[in-house]
Amino acid sequence: MREQRRTQKPRLLHRRVSGPAANGLSHHDVAARMESGLDNRVPDTTSRSLWQIFRANVFTLFNAIVGTSFLVLLLLGRWQDALFGLSAAGNAVIGVVQEFRAKRSLDRLAVMDAPRARVMRDGQIQEIATADVVRDDVLVLRAGDQVTADASVLESSGLEADESLLTGESDPVGKDHGTDVLSGSIIIAGHGKARVVRVGAESFASRLTADARRFSLVNSEIRNSLNRVLRWIAWAILPVAAIVVNGDLQARGGWQHAIATGTWTAALVGVIASVIAMVPLGLVLLTSVAFAVGGLRLASHGVLIQELAAVEGLARVDVLCMDKTGTLTEGGLRFEAVHQLTPAPDPGWHQALGWFASEPEANATARSLGAAFTDDGGFQSISYVPFSSARKWSAVTFRGGNGTTPTWILGAPEIVLAGGTCKPQDATAGEAAGPLDAPKQATAPSSACVLERAAGLADAGLRTLLLAGADGLPGAATTVGLPDGLRPVALLTFREQPRSDAQDTLEFFRSEGVELKIISGDDPRTVAAIARRVGLDVAHGFDARSLPEEALLLEEVMESNIVFGRVTPQQKKDMVAALQRRGHTVAMTGDGVNDALALKTADIGIAMDSAAPATKAVARLVLLDGRFDRLPEVLGEGRRVIANIERVSSLFLSKTAYSIAIAVTFGLLQLQFPFLPRQLSFTDGLTIGIPAFFLALMPNARRYKPGFLHRSLWFSVPAGLIVAGSLLVLNGLATLDGAQAADAIRSASVLTLSIVGLWILAVVSRPLNAGRVGVLAVMCAALVFLFNVPVAQDFFILSWPPGSLLISALGTGGAAGLAVEFLAWLHRRKFPR
Repeated sequence: MREQRRTQKPRLLHRRVSGPAANGLSHHDVAARMESGLDNRVPDTTSRSLWQIFRANVFTLFNAIVGTSFLVLLLLGRWQDALFGLSAAGNAVIGVVQEFRAKRSLDRLAVMDAPRARVMRDGQIQEIATADVVRDDVLVLRAGDQVTADASVLESSGLEADESLLTGESDPVGKDHGTDVLSGSIIIAGHGKARVVRVGAESFASRLTADARRFSLVNSEIRNSLNRVLRWIAWAILPVAAIVVNGDLQARGGWQHAIATGTWTAALVGVIASVIAMVPLGLVLLTSVAFAVGGLRLASHGVLIQELAAVEGLARVDVLCMDKTGTLTEGGLRFEAVHQLTPAPDPGWHQALGWFASEPEANATARSLGAAFTDDGGFQSISYVPFSSARKWSAVTFRGGNGTTPTWILGAPEIVLAGGTCKPQDATAGEAAGPLDAPKQATAPSSACVLERAAGLADAGLRTLLLAGADGLPGAATTVGLPDGLRPVALLTFREQPRSDAQDTLEFFRSEGVELKIISGDDPRTVAAIARRVGLDVAHGFDARSLPEEALLLEEVMESNIVFGRVTPQQKKDMVAALQRRGHTVAMTGDGVNDALALKTADIGIAMDSAAPATKAVARLVLLDGRFDRLPEVLGEGRRVIANIERVSSLFLSKTAYSIAIAVTFGLLQLQFPFLPRQLSFTDGLTIGIPAFFLALMPNARRYKPGFLHRSLWFSVPAGLIVAGSLLVLNGLATLDGAQAADAIRSASVLTLSIVGLWILAVVSRPLNAGRVGVLAVMCAALVFLFNVPVAQDFFILSWPPGSLLISALGTGGAAGLAVEFLAWLHRRKFPR
């Protein structure tokens, strides 16, 4: 019955196109356009190839140094001293895998959700791949379709598009004859046909996301700091190597003697040991491992990390920018309440609202009325004017009793009351009304009163529609207009539903000192009202149409306001950049294509599960289950990573500092380098590598503070000098003690270095807990064990030094440990936690 009634009623404002346009292109036309390149394919030339990724991660300066040193030791038959090659290989593999994952995400970037397009060709509707759409194709659009190319509407029957993914505007946009529908928008009501006018890279969505597709790495303080240290070391390697080789050869009787006797090979091994010791390969590898473990932990909580370094990003963020629709709100509208305008409204208004809600071509707002109103089929419609954004109202006329034709209008109050004449008020205001088709009618309030009340509801962030009654049909099909004698019956309010987790999450970030900015394409009043509902103290929103273009003024506006409305995609990007110029680390959340450029520009881009594919692809984090309250977990994981990496970096950078100091001082004093590469591998594993692995993965909730590298170097450089000084003193005492075997001096040097290294480990591990104390105890036990196991002694060429040299090693190690303790005290005073 209901479907029969639908087919009987006439459609107003339904423009049709006849002739060749209605039949679409012929297969000859399509072939000609394909041959001319006028199809919907977008060239994919924006991300690096696998070869480029491999080359960037493998053919680096440090890999060349490490690889050359590795090969030299193998050629000399000293494979035992070449263990460092495994660490370098691990770094390269992790780097290639990490960037290749990013490449795949970028290559999958596509604005289109729909894999097929519906077109009219040779007079028949066909479904084809979106890439096969050509210019001048006629798209057949229905509710639920995603537009695959920019097109001009030829035929419309209540056609409405949701362009929120492109523009941020959550209001549906009516599409009448002659208007454009943009690629990436979604048809939410009505149906129609449209001729394609722009395809491929020329389409709106492709141009919008062109910048977002370009490859870039997340801005990571840890990675940037490590790269800076590596650049410093790169400049130091050659001069340090020259000093070491000259000093070692002079200690062996001079260049000529060393070359003649073949002892130059031992000097070369010493040079390799000094060079490799300078490079904190383990720190680079451990950082990648910490990021990867953090990514796995977050993945188990429904957070996808698109790039490993993004794990630390949110821990550094001090400004969080949020889109409203889909981030703070659940998306879509919910019917809230009826505000009756007359004490006894016209009968049948419930039935009329149920009819509007169940109409197949109803828009999203009207459909939400279905939660409160139903149509039992008692009224037969004889005319229907579908909603359009141009009119901002819809109307239905029913066949009433006694030959009457009652009409109901649903639309924007300011448009409905401006377009029609209200029935004059009766003197008996508030008197009950009879049936709609009876002579006596309910008293109609004045237009001014209705509009004033509607404005008050809008200021509270509610979307408001007016239901009005009238007698007779709206205007003729060609000149549809509102009838006279309108009787305002009720104001209907709708609101966006904030996410249940939004308020608590925002409160958490505020307590952590993170500034909050809400940036939306919607009306500033609506955005401000939503902000108040999620706990923000906001009086009003800033209309982005008034944003200054001058950079400095834009920065000032961003600093002094919290809520922004009517923001375009380009403005979102500029606003994020303005905050960054002020020294802020910015995170941006969003779900629409209109957010893609801003997410790409932000230090950390965060996409919701409902986000467009383009937005997910450029985001660093994706909340797979759409839960906004996952962000505190991300913050906590980022804090753990960055705090622990700062902790272990002090170990690795201390090693770099003492390696350079030892190499320079021993070379200038023309002393033999005191270690073999395998012995340095022994001390590295004992005092740095193995314990650092466990420390990097332990809980650490310390709040982030900028200056990671400065704090690490302030401790590491003096600690390295203390270690170098202790070894210099030890070797001086060994010389004064008389002739000592080179192996005995090396063993004593290993013992001293291990003592001081373990002391540095104890200092860096504070505050101590059961886990950290356990790591320290195991490392100390391993030192004693390895010095007493014959297999280890043979492999590492170690033995307990003779009595006096043993006392010297223990004494210099203990004295250096006390110096490290004093340094730690100074560090705590300068950088209190």
